[in-house]
Amino acid sequence: MNFIDELTWRGMIHQMMPGTKEQLDKEMTTAYLGIDPTADSLHIGHLVGVMMLKHFQRAGHKPIALVGGATGMIGDPSMKSQERKLLDEETLRHNQEAIKAQLAKFLDFDSTEPNAAEMVNNYDWMKNFSFLDFIRDVGKHITVNYMMAKDSVKKRLSGESQQGMSFTEFSYQLVQGYDFLTLYRDKNCRLQLGGSDQWGNITTGTELIRRTLGGEAYALTCPLITKADGGKFGKTESGNVWLDPRYTSPYKFYQFWLNVSDADAEKYIKIFTELTQDEVKALIEEQATDPGRRPLQKRLAKEITTMVHSAADYEAAVEASQILFSNNTGDALHRLDEDTLLQVMDGVPRYEVSIETINSGELKLVDLLTDLAPVFPSKGEMRKMTQQGGLSINKEKVADPYTIVTAEMLLAGKYILAQRGKKNYFLLIAK
Repeated sequence: MNFIDELTWRGMIHQMMPGTKEQLDKEMTTAYLGIDPTADSLHIGHLVGVMMLKHFQRAGHKPIALVGGATGMIGDPSMKSQERKLLDEETLRHNQEAIKAQLAKFLDFDSTEPNAAEMVNNYDWMKNFSFLDFIRDVGKHITVNYMMAKDSVKKRLSGESQQGMSFTEFSYQLVQGYDFLTLYRDKNCRLQLGGSDQWGNITTGTELIRRTLGGEAYALTCPLITKADGGKFGKTESGNVWLDPRYTSPYKFYQFWLNVSDADAEKYIKIFTELTQDEVKALIEEQATDPGRRPLQKRLAKEITTMVHSAADYEAAVEASQILFSNNTGDALHRLDEDTLLQVMDGVPRYEVSIETINSGELKLVDLLTDLAPVFPSKGEMRKMTQQGGLSINKEKVADPYTIVTAEMLLAGKYILAQRGKKNYFLLIAK
């Protein structure tokens, strides 16, 4: 597999320094990508860079994931209008370990081959670097004129931002440039990967390497991912879509990919999966023939949910997704955990009922679904629809409207799902 060719057909190259392809064709090359450790989980905005590292390793090269412990204490001004919150060392170390565990699903850190992945933290070589040593050994090699010409600096100083730019942020590109110099010197790292907004910072690193060591280093960036409608990729009403199931459940993660537009699915399946060019082409043709079946979205959701979580999580997400649309899911409903159940039932009308009343052993369904929760406007209508087979409790048909309600009916110990007709659902919450 040729790394540049692979990224090209996937639409993952924005800019590339001359000589990059020749370097990669010549020998196994080490490249690094920086990851901001401001949280103890990656979100899907990080995945483009992570997939670049994954393809890089698949092509026989050596990937390094650099956790920006030092740069995370400063804050990258690129594409930002305000300075970010700074982190303490304990938080940074915790975030680093959590991020490495997530990256291990994409990269092979344990391989005995020369191209085994590595993780480094720039805090390790910056923490004892005094300010005087830094400006003497690093700062003297890069002119202020050179730094001022960078887009990330010009935008912040041009009046587009009311905040201006602190010296801390202005120095960011020098610190990132020193990372590249350090990895070039210590690990023979010849290439830095990143998003298109990082081009200025990356090329500062290549310039620093050239001026201090006379070395040749390279840069390659991927485009920033957008949505077809112009909205921001990876953002939902509830915020970022995280890789950690504590923040975004596998069900919600799966649903995010399942619900992308056709145009976005065609783009994302190239970027976020390992499917071959022929497999992607066949899926695109299938989608064009029968868009209603949404084969692109289904395969995209399957591939990425399995990669980030597991095959079992993917199967559970599919099963949960089908609960409202299938007639044979009573058992599946009982297997759902509370969080997933509530996510599946998002938007379904909810009524609270007394747990004591349910546990009394005297409550009839006809009373529960009319007097206590207005699922039906009247007992007569409730009886009539039950006789016609139009009432289900927890996806199981009910034949007798006078059935006694028991605690055994409760899902996750506190919920009852009532279904009136084919499409009307109501969630009863016992409190």
